[in-house]
Amino acid sequence: MYQWILWFHIISMVSWFAVLFYLPRLYVYHAEHEDNAGFVKVVKVMEYKIYAYIGVPAFWATLISGIGLIWLYPVNIFSTGVWFPAKLFFIVILTVYFFSLGSMRRKLESDICTKSGKFFRFYNEVPTILLLLIVALVIVKPF
Repeated sequence: MYQWILWFHIISMVSWFAVLFYLPRLYVYHAEHEDNAGFVKVVKVMEYKIYAYIGVPAFWATLISGIGLIWLYPVNIFSTGVWFPAKLFFIVILTVYFFSLGSMRRKLESDICTKSGKFFRFYNEVPTILLLLIVALVIVKPF
């Protein structure tokens, strides 16, 4: 059972990260083409569907399957050294990042977002950095 839940967790995480990588890129296009109403209208639909229909379910599937893995293989997070609490810390940051994307999406949808394309280009790097840190912690288990 553990291996199937792990499989599902990894598939869910990959789906969630697809959203985390792609959605801010759409925000770049949205912010940089505000003067093109037809283009912005299409991008707004894409932003909504990607966030609501892929991102939110993938987030919950990742979270629930991760909790399931911990439940099936209980571990005292502090007996693992620092790597597991550090991983959880980065996951919390990633979760806050994900919901910030939802907040920005609503602002972009309402045409009240003041963030620039340049801001979204930098913001788009956050999940990459967090993914590198989380995977390193899981594989290498430093500390």
